[in-house]
Amino acid sequence: MAEIAVGTLPLTRADVVAVARHGAQVRLSPEAGAEIAASRAHIDALAAAGDGIYGVSTGFGALATRSIPVSERARLQRSLIRSHAAGNGPLVEPEVVKAMLLLRLKTLASGRTGVRLSTAQAYAALLNSPLVPAVHEYGSLGCSGDLAPLAHAALALIGEGEVLEDGQLRPSAEALPAHGLTPVELTEKEGLALINGTDGMLGMLVLALADLEQLAEVADLAAAMSVEGQLGTDRTFAADLMALRPQVGQGASAANLRRFLAGSPIVASHRHGDGAVLAAYSLRGTPRVRGALRDALGFASMIAERELAAAIDNPSVLADGRVESHGNFHGAPVAQVLDFLAIGVADVTSISERRTDRFLDATRNRGLPPFLADDPGIDSGLMIAQYTQAGIVSTLKRLAVPASVDSIPSSAMQEDHVSMGWAAARKLRTAVDGLARVLAIEVLTAARGIDLRAPLRPGPATGAAIAALREVVAGPGPDRFLAPDIEATHQLITSGVLLAAATSAPARDAQPKEN
Repeated sequence: MAEIAVGTLPLTRADVVAVARHGAQVRLSPEAGAEIAASRAHIDALAAAGDGIYGVSTGFGALATRSIPVSERARLQRSLIRSHAAGNGPLVEPEVVKAMLLLRLKTLASGRTGVRLSTAQAYAALLNSPLVPAVHEYGSLGCSGDLAPLAHAALALIGEGEVLEDGQLRPSAEALPAHGLTPVELTEKEGLALINGTDGMLGMLVLALADLEQLAEVADLAAAMSVEGQLGTDRTFAADLMALRPQVGQGASAANLRRFLAGSPIVASHRHGDGAVLAAYSLRGTPRVRGALRDALGFASMIAERELAAAIDNPSVLADGRVESHGNFHGAPVAQVLDFLAIGVADVTSISERRTDRFLDATRNRGLPPFLADDPGIDSGLMIAQYTQAGIVSTLKRLAVPASVDSIPSSAMQEDHVSMGWAAARKLRTAVDGLARVLAIEVLTAARGIDLRAPLRPGPATGAAIAALREVVAGPGPDRFLAPDIEATHQLITSGVLLAAATSAPARDAQPKEN
């Protein structure tokens, strides 16, 4: 994998995923070196002048009125990192920490923070190493940015605190030298530059987008399988009907459903004269719910890409040498879209669970056995799988309550309005995981329902998905230990195998011949 150059140009979402999940290495671009050197020269000049400049020669936050002498400024920066590294609770996933480090490095490389080139290079070296700073679940209010999480990363940089290596905690003081890394002695402005940004919440947004863009496709595939297995119709997804309400996401979801259902003998078998006048909302309303999430993803992607072009610090060093304090570190733009996505995810899981429940109810599943059981009464079939699904859905409904509408003052009322963006990002990560698990149970259920429709056969796309599933999960039969089947289906979804099988299947005519 090629190195990713970090400099004055925006990072891409793919860059973040490559570093966070796939171990891509980074390097500072020559342009970054020039910008960093220029901004540092401005900081050095201001530090020598002795004027009270926030972040350079004063205290921080509510303590900014105190002027700090030259002899104490290194201690000031070190004390800032130590005191702000106040996170608590479980450790945050390494991929989140790596994404956060990359995004902070991007801001350092912009030449708007005033750090020394050697400090930015040390930060890049830490990111390229097998060491991951130990960052904790709790501590960030999302303003000024993700202070505590970034402070734990900076603590590792200066040789204090702890890092993860191969999943084990080690003191940074011994781990850094073991990998040829020298702890950094911070100077004016550098401690503040290392912690004042929204990099944690933005990193989690970018990772969630990567997951949700794939899961949105899987959600359409799962819905198509449910439509097939419940003898639903594809007519409600017709392009001319979608044109009557030209929502972009709705149209894309309906097009997916038509594609996944194309050439389905099951759908063709009851196209006329089956007596069903209207399908349940959870079947015919699918593109509207799926589409709403797709549109939310589009908006969130736009916000993320703008943030990836940003250089967030406070104060910032401008090109003309001015050092200006401002409020760009406030996480509201990111926090609100994180919440928006959590709402969309909860709704998609809710409609998925309703389709699963219809499969299991003999009064509504159009001729299938109760709970899709092999011998109902002796066997419970997929009864409790739906319980699991319902439990996840209820959890995600609670997590859909926005974090970004909350605020709690801090820093002696200096930070009297905060974004709670970190909290919004953490709950979205839980929601994304829950969505994949809910869809796994719908796929597992729909596949069994379709199998029980034999000799009717599914279409090429859904049939290919079921064939991929049957390589790891057996078909209908007497009750067996169900948890491994759910987990195996979940792995097929998150690995991309299930979707790849469906999308690579050879197409048949979208409108099968009538019998």
